[in-house]
Amino acid sequence: MLELKDVDFVRDGKELLSGVSLTVGEGKRWALLGPNGAGKSTMLGLCGAVTHPTRGTVEILGRRLGTVDIRTLRESIGHVNPRHPLRSPLSIRDVVLTGLTGTVERMPRWEPRPAQIERADELIDLLGISALASSPWTTLSQGERGRALIARALISDPQLMLLDEPSTGLDVAAREQLLETLDQIHANHPRLAWILVTHHLEELPTCTTHAALLHAGRLLAAGAVEDVITTPLISATFNHPIAINRHAARWTATTHRTTRHP
Repeated sequence: MLELKDVDFVRDGKELLSGVSLTVGEGKRWALLGPNGAGKSTMLGLCGAVTHPTRGTVEILGRRLGTVDIRTLRESIGHVNPRHPLRSPLSIRDVVLTGLTGTVERMPRWEPRPAQIERADELIDLLGISALASSPWTTLSQGERGRALIARALISDPQLMLLDEPSTGLDVAAREQLLETLDQIHANHPRLAWILVTHHLEELPTCTTHAALLHAGRLLAAGAVEDVITTPLISATFNHPIAINRHAARWTATTHRTTRHP
């Protein structure tokens, strides 16, 4: 689904990513973790064909950036950004339908086909917001918007989905609803691969299979989630002693304090 090889990314003379290599297989659900400023959003921009690497190669769905029409490539990538810039009162249904055109607003003179409207309603129902299908975007809570954006990302039947801190702005209940939704999406779309960016372990769904740890633009570790989300590796990533605990396939993090004996 996705392969980064020895990728560097430089902007305004500053190296934001250095030597990054990562392979994401079909149906794998990756977490990308790291502190603020580690380069997570920069890396996600490469994975979403939004930016090109300064050095190295990026292949998305078997096509290499720089040799393919990125507008066509983006149609196979679902992107969930809680900072979606929509300001007009589009209904949830219309917001989901904009995923077919890759635009923020409804395109002028574009009308969805009946089958596309039906598909939008199916996804709205899957995300548990069917009662709000006609509600305007401007009246929705952050949690309702988040679920609408996931439906928007899924409507084009992407092979790869990118979730950029999808729990941003959510209270505890809304966060838990979102994580349950992601587990349900995996059950309904088992071949869908995704990368979920966060810096909070509590925001990872139980279906997470792999994790990558990014610190100062470099990958410290990448692999099976149980091998990567560990006390030593998370502590190194965040440059702080952090104890990792896992219960019922969910993670928690607390400050790791060593006992000193006289």
